[in-house]
Amino acid sequence: MRILIVAATAAEIDPLVGALRFCADGDARVTRCKRGTRDVDVLTTGVGMVATAAWCSRLLAVEDDYDIALNLGLCGSFDAAIAPGTVVHVVTEQLPELGAEEDEGFLSLQQLGLLEKNEFPFQAGRLMNAGPPLNEVLLRLPGVHGITVNTVHGAERTIAAVRRRFAPQVESMEGAAFMYTCIIHQIPFAEVRAVSNVVEKRNRAAWTMKEAIDNLSATALAIIDHA
Repeated sequence: MRILIVAATAAEIDPLVGALRFCADGDARVTRCKRGTRDVDVLTTGVGMVATAAWCSRLLAVEDDYDIALNLGLCGSFDAAIAPGTVVHVVTEQLPELGAEEDEGFLSLQQLGLLEKNEFPFQAGRLMNAGPPLNEVLLRLPGVHGITVNTVHGAERTIAAVRRRFAPQVESMEGAAFMYTCIIHQIPFAEVRAVSNVVEKRNRAAWTMKEAIDNLSATALAIIDHA
């Protein structure tokens, strides 16, 4: 079993990597690890869609024999039922900033006629994980709809606007890029995130980073052990 872990920053997965048996540094930001009989490669891409897409594509262009790819990281929650510390499985993604402003409104690529709703790899205008790994730990996680953004929301006006347009449950800065890359390379994948904060007027004092990171790492280890 060969597993790829993709994370934006080392801090988000420090406890996880500490629980793995270190082997050696590989090329292109990859750390080679072991967990029992499982080979686990950890790719740290840097923050954002561009870095995630570029580094994932660079790796998967030369190493295409992974059985599972997991994107691990933190996220913000738009959904009051998904409290900070909760670990979720992001099953769909959208790119809410990809389009054009029209006065106070917004036009998506589909509305602009630049992308069909079901043009590969989109389905009904969304990136979808139609075939996640059959993993009992993963199946127990709440499935949520995510958006991937360049600027995380922290102002009441923009939060209200993105809620109206997309009704997201969580947001990250990398998820859609990871999902898009895995779909193209036909690798079974899952985007697993822990909620570090409620999406609201920016309030760092209310964030629960340590709890979220600890919960994420514990869940990721369980997923690996049941792979």
